[in-house]
Order: sequence, then C-alpha cells, then structure tokens
Amino acid sequence: MNKEFSTKQIFAIGLMLFALFLGAGNIIFPPFLGQQAGTNIWMAVAGFLVTGVGLPLLAVIAVGKAGNLQTMASRVHPVFGIVFTIVIYMAIGPFFGIPRTATVTYEIGILPFLNESMAKSPIPLILLSIVFFAVTAWLSMNPTKLVDRIGKIITPILLIVLTVLVGKSIFSPLGPIAEPSEAYLTNSFFNGFTEGYLTMDTIGGLVFGIVIISAIKGIGITKPQVITKAVGRAGLIAAAGLAIVYLALTYIGATSASEVGVLDNGGAILSASTKVMFGSFGSIILALTITLACLTTSVGLISSCSQFFAQQIPALSYKALVCILALFSTVVANFGLAKLISISLPVLSFIYPLAITLIVLSLVHHIFNGHSAVYLGAMLATGVVSLIDVLTGLGIHLGALTELVGSLPLAAQGIAWLIPAMAGALLGYGYTLAFGKVKESSMIDIDLD
Repeated sequence: MNKEFSTKQIFAIGLMLFALFLGAGNIIFPPFLGQQAGTNIWMAVAGFLVTGVGLPLLAVIAVGKAGNLQTMASRVHPVFGIVFTIVIYMAIGPFFGIPRTATVTYEIGILPFLNESMAKSPIPLILLSIVFFAVTAWLSMNPTKLVDRIGKIITPILLIVLTVLVGKSIFSPLGPIAEPSEAYLTNSFFNGFTEGYLTMDTIGGLVFGIVIISAIKGIGITKPQVITKAVGRAGLIAAAGLAIVYLALTYIGATSASEVGVLDNGGAILSASTKVMFGSFGSIILALTITLACLTTSVGLISSCSQFFAQQIPALSYKALVCILALFSTVVANFGLAKLISISLPVLSFIYPLAITLIVLSLVHHIFNGHSAVYLGAMLATGVVSLIDVLTGLGIHLGALTELVGSLPLAAQGIAWLIPAMAGALLGYGYTLAFGKVKESSMIDIDLD
C-alpha cells in the first residue's frame, strides 16, 4: 500500500515528535537561561532557539532525506558511519539520555513530596526508576502504535498542563524582568546558542528520525519522496510547539528573580515559580509536567535505540532490546542526576559540533554532488578542533595546539569549530576539483520500503 498523508495524520505525528523532543532538559534549561539573561532575554533566547529548535528540525529533515543516521554518517567513510552512529545512540540512549529522564522525574517530580529521611534514602529513586522504565518498555513495545499512545493521548494532556502553567505566567507575570547576569552582559546570543546543546535535541533529531519514518510507514506511506515531505511537515509542527514552550518558560525565568531570588538551576527556578503562581498545587502541576515530558522522551529514545540495534544485532529482537535497554537504564539512573550530567557534558561538547556539521552537509549534499572529500575535510577539521576544545575545558593543555584553537574566530563564543569546518569542506571540494572526480558518497542508499 502506498498513499498520500492527510493533514490530520501528519498533525498527530507532529504532536508525537513534539512530545518525544520535550523532555526534562527542554523544560528546566529555558527558565535558567531567562533568569541569567534578564533584559537581554530576546537575544539569548534567539540563540537558544537555533540549537533548541532550528537544528533539531534540520536533523529530522536530514534523516528523512537520507533514510537514517548511519547512511548520513557513512558519507564520510563507512567505518565512521557505524562508529559515529553507535556513539550517538549510546550517548543519547542508555548511557546518558534515557537514564536522565528517570533521574529528572525523581528530582523534580517526586523528591519535593518526600520527607527528609526518605529524601536521603536510595529506595525512592530505585522504586521510581523501576516503575518508570517498566511503563516506558510497555509503551515502546509496538513502535507503530506510538502515534496513538503518545501523539493522540499523552501529548494533549502534556499540552493542557503546559498551557495552564504558561498562561498564568503571561497574564500574571511574577515580576519585572531583571538585569542580566555578568555572563549575559555580552555574547547573549552565543551563550544561548551553546546552552541549547544541553537539551540534546539536535542529537535527538538524528535518533528520532527513524521513529518518525516508522510511524509514517505505519499509516501506509512508503514512497521515499512522500516520506521526506511528511517528515518535514511533522518536524515543522514539532518545532513550532517547542518554540512556543521555550519562549514562555524563558519568560518565566526572566520575571522570576524578584519573587524567588536568583537560583542556580532551572528546575529550582521553575519549582519555586510554580509555587508562587499556584501555591502548593504548583508542585503537583510541575510534577505532572515533568513526568509526562520525561516519559515521552524515554519512550522515543528506547524505541529509536531498539530499532537501530535490532538492525545491527539480528540475533536480538526489537522487543528483547526494549527490555534490555530499559533494565540497563534503570541501573544507570541510580547513579544520580548530577553524576550523569557531569559525565555527559564533555561528551556532548565533542559530538555536537560533529552532528551539526553532518546535518548541514547532508542538507546541501546535492550542491557538491555528495563528494566524500567534502564530508571528510569538514568532519576532520570539526573533530580535531572540538576535541582540543573539550580537553582544554577539562584542564588538559596541548601547548601550541591549545593556543591555536583559542585564537580561532568565534572561540570566545564557544564555536571555534565553525570556521575550520567551513575551511575543511572547501579544501575537500578543492581537492575534488584538482584531482578529478572522486567517489561520491551515496544519496539515499537505504530502501525506505
């Protein structure tokens, strides 16, 4: 069967994608950004929207055009294709992304309701993670039903809860917008840009693409061009929803300082703000919002990772992998949120620039005829600069190399890799022109049927 899609069907898939993206990080980082940016909120949130909305949308479209992440990454080199894809899936999956959904649910949705003795005990987190991932596994068992279970049921509930929270903040602001913190007196846009890394949404877009394609195929659409079109429209719906939520939550943070004080994380800001706006009922609203947001993201990540690893390891079925990933994530989640974030930050700082470069090259693939030298030059330059940047952040200095990277344009803004990436792409293209036609990387190598 092969058919066109209806507006209603794509709207439901778009809502599902919105819910998959809208995890805890998407809810707790914008309020912190808003409070820190103060009166420079609009420049900061513009940067945040680039990495928190624009790039995830481009990631989904790029995957829709290519078929999956591995196809995109293999354009650099087949070995890079499999290695990079596994690193992405493991990072946003069982090592960091999936366990974080449970730990954030516990920290913001459960912990505020516990007494002091229970809060210090490991038992509540253990119990929460077991129940949380059991529900996640059940919802993930049949990926073709994710549209019905998430897009048509859970997402509307999440939207209602968010509408109550956001509506109250707009019509009854907590207070005036505060002055910016020292970090946001200058470079507000680029600070917001790099803050958007923490949502992990650009990487999420690369991973969720396979779930969206499966959902689209599940409604009877199999023609590659139609799938690409449907993915793009669903992505636009999700992006619009994310942008609205980010703007509103950033505004809450920007107007919160006079009422709740300057706090050190977005979860605390949002928790205190909801208590001011709704009293004790605010904690319930926030707990419900965080739980639903984390649950939908967890389902999307486990479903995506299970589909990918089922292709790589035929001996394990999709359902078996769902159970394995859920169990593994339950164990990792009990290391705690702070530990997970501290480990994930340097990893994200390294792979994010690589992911962004790959997405952009994939979208303009046809312009340079997909020559692999262009991919290789851009990705090699990006990877080297990003690695040195991360090592510098960890206190490991490489002498002249560290100094060189620190002197690059936009290094102070946290994107020293950008100019080298462009230069590497141009050098790769120049190599192609100088030495004749080299082997082109594949366009759409994977049969979407």
